[in-house]
Amino acid sequence: MSGQFEASIEIDRPVEQVFAYLADGRNDPDFSPRVQQITKTPDGPTALGTVFRSTVKDAGMKTAREFRIVGFDPPHVIRWSEQSRNLVTAEGGYDLTPLPGGRTRVRIFNELQGHGLGKLLVGIAASAARKDAPDFGRRIKAAAEASLTS
Repeated sequence: MSGQFEASIEIDRPVEQVFAYLADGRNDPDFSPRVQQITKTPDGPTALGTVFRSTVKDAGMKTAREFRIVGFDPPHVIRWSEQSRNLVTAEGGYDLTPLPGGRTRVRIFNELQGHGLGKLLVGIAASAARKDAPDFGRRIKAAAEASLTS
């Protein structure tokens, strides 16, 4: 069983800056309170094959997560696939579109997959993610605009 969520936001910064900010997954704690810590391998710019390892807290439980960048087309497309073996895993990405006035539209989406007992939980997780999606988008907008100069 699986479930999807997505959100779209407009960020008052140029697409190249927003892409660079979002491509560095180490910025995720700025807008995702569930991410407790995150590292990147290898050092250097994010590219196809870059791996982000994080500790996240969901529903009071900490889990280790590992995501690999599987699609990367600057400054428009970032795709990831979860490599860790958790009850619920995610695949998703960002689509970035330049807008007039140096602004950027960002679409984020995730498809959640349940494994084992996670098949019973994925519907609940997807429902919670869909409910939070508009706020998640607003947190991305606020964090990116605060971190980037125009």
